[in-house]
Amino acid sequence: MRATLRWAHADLRTHRGEALFIVAATAGIVAALLLAAALFGYATNPWQRVFTQSHGAHVWIHTGPDADTSALAALDGVDAVAGPYRTAPTTVESRGARATVELRGAGTEPPATGRPLLTSGGWLSAGSPDGVVLESSLARALVAGPGDALTLPGSGRTLTVIGVADSAEPRYRPGERAGTVWAHTDAVRTAAQGAGDRPGQVIGLLLADPDDTDYVVQRAVTRIGAGAVTDVSDWRQARAEAQGDTRLLGQVLGLFGLGALLAAALAVYGAISTRVRGHLRDISILKAIGFTPGQVVRVFLVQHLAFAALGAVVATALIGALGSRIPGRLGEAVGIWQGLPAHTAALLAVPVGAVLFIGATTALAAWRAGRVPPVPGVPAAPGARGGLTGPARRALGLRVSPALVLGFHRAFTRGRQTPATVARLALPLLLITVALSAWTTLTRFDSDPQELGLAAALTARAEKGIGDAGTKALIERDDRVAAAHPGVEVAALAPGQTGTIALRGFGTRHQPYPYSVAEGRVPAGPDEAVAGQGLLDLLDVRIGDWVRITVGGHPQVLHIVGRSIEPENGGRTVSTSLDTLRENDPALRPTLYQVRLHPGADPAEVRAALSEASGGRLDIHEVTSPADRLSAMRGVVLGLIAVLALIGLTEVSTAIGGTVRDSERDLLALKAIGLSPRQITAVTVTAVGFTALAAVVVGAALGVPLAGWLIDAEGRSSGIGAGIAHAPSPALLVFVAAAAVLGAVALALLPAVRATRRRLVDTVTAFA
Repeated sequence: MRATLRWAHADLRTHRGEALFIVAATAGIVAALLLAAALFGYATNPWQRVFTQSHGAHVWIHTGPDADTSALAALDGVDAVAGPYRTAPTTVESRGARATVELRGAGTEPPATGRPLLTSGGWLSAGSPDGVVLESSLARALVAGPGDALTLPGSGRTLTVIGVADSAEPRYRPGERAGTVWAHTDAVRTAAQGAGDRPGQVIGLLLADPDDTDYVVQRAVTRIGAGAVTDVSDWRQARAEAQGDTRLLGQVLGLFGLGALLAAALAVYGAISTRVRGHLRDISILKAIGFTPGQVVRVFLVQHLAFAALGAVVATALIGALGSRIPGRLGEAVGIWQGLPAHTAALLAVPVGAVLFIGATTALAAWRAGRVPPVPGVPAAPGARGGLTGPARRALGLRVSPALVLGFHRAFTRGRQTPATVARLALPLLLITVALSAWTTLTRFDSDPQELGLAAALTARAEKGIGDAGTKALIERDDRVAAAHPGVEVAALAPGQTGTIALRGFGTRHQPYPYSVAEGRVPAGPDEAVAGQGLLDLLDVRIGDWVRITVGGHPQVLHIVGRSIEPENGGRTVSTSLDTLRENDPALRPTLYQVRLHPGADPAEVRAALSEASGGRLDIHEVTSPADRLSAMRGVVLGLIAVLALIGLTEVSTAIGGTVRDSERDLLALKAIGLSPRQITAVTVTAVGFTALAAVVVGAALGVPLAGWLIDAEGRSSGIGAGIAHAPSPALLVFVAAAAVLGAVALALLPAVRATRRRLVDTVTAFA
């Protein structure tokens, strides 16, 4: 044991840089995997916690005011109901921020099913007839809290916020989904009468088996009558919205973390294999003095397991102590994750799993060390390892630089070692290419939003009293506005009446809306429409099929002629022209305008200018981009690239060690044929450069199509649809390739010079 420790200590002093690389790479990988686990827990558990504690309803059905919902409680599979509650659509304003809301009548006691969980303030009371409770996402949008006043534009009435509560229902989304405001029933009735709208009602269903959601919804809609149902939402939709982009971020971290773990394990395997080949004499001496094969294997295995364990401990300690202080969503996710029951198990399982995986590859390489015979064989002469090829001899005859020819020959004539080295180095470069593709795709949402389903930068809604022509003229009066497309967006029942989809009618046939069509074509004729991937999957239809949906009790038959990129609503959207919807309802009037801006115009400035010009009669919102919600991913991508670069640096160091060892073996032969020390150094450096160049070419050639496939697969699964992936620019790929090759050459320069300056007697005895 004492001799083993002394040998391990001496080996560590000789290879400090390699040990540091392994520790740092393992720490980065374990940190990435722990952050991925935190994001997955953060994405799932907060909504699940709210749903469980509030006894949330699995299904919420919105109907007209006269619909008879009393029979729903007796449906098979329904355990309890929430409501029905009277509702009234209206608009509220706070500190200049305006939002479309649904006032929901409630009593002075929170309901047993679908009970809002108060986060601040209190619940409704008889002493505050104008008091309301805001759903938390709506409160954040309005920057409102207990004690603030909400104004109902056009009515002169105000409501006082007395509480903010979490709910397991779908969140407020500006321009798409109204926020929930719990108020006294009398306040709901008064608001509906003042706005001129008839109240509706909403009822929640708590199911015995959540898997029966579609079946129960279908029976409930049939019992009420499809014409009376205006909207249906279920727990799956609410959970998906709550998880949203955080889950995607966790998937990215997990994918790259596992890829980096594989790359690190292969790098460790290559490092040990190279060291075994370079220390054959030392290993033979160890066996000659009494070391058994098992002891030799344990020396390598324990040493590298210690490096990996140290890196895992460092990463775990850093995430545990500083993870919650990371700015933005990552820090928030770690903070919440640390309070979850599964936190301790993940904190142990992830580092242990990473160390064991690295240990498995280490054991395979260390096993080769145990097979080294006590008496080393005589190494083959340089010529015996493979003479110069015909093209190489002809190149030398044409006076091509000997360093270039011999460097290329040495890089690619090492038998099985050459493809193995290139493959190990290409893996982190492949993952870096995938990471750069993800970065480029996010950037494209900002630079080319019109190609990714975000042609409009603003959405505008006019108050009653402003005509269609007047609203359009008011918007297009600004020189920075390219076009204002009138449209409507309504909830429609999907075929089978099992859920709600979004039906949009934008633009006219004379001024069509510029949809981002990834497959098929844009709608041009009557009844033609484009659909998002989420809707195609939901209805199990393809381009060219006809679909029949129900809008307010009236059927609408549409011909799907294309698939559009739909970043919102999970892609569960079907879009056509406003003219097509008017054919079914001639009295239909636009309720919103999609505002396209000229290139270079600032949406925030245009929004402020239009609001001022309209005197507050326009409710204008900026269209949110997925890139805004995924801003945290940019920092994650940079961190992953740094970890992968560190792993690549470890593999480059291993490749340099093997090439330098070959150079030392060939030193006598190269000097004998007249090469100067500078030329011999150039041979070694050129060999390393060619190896790095081959790895870069392989990594880029495989990474670009792999990135496209992965990003499009994620787009399909999220409902956005394939066609959003964008490869890095050729200039960026060339920059990465140049950085990798030049970095490898720079690292190889000093070891190559040292090897060239060795005395001839040292070279002879080293391989004797």
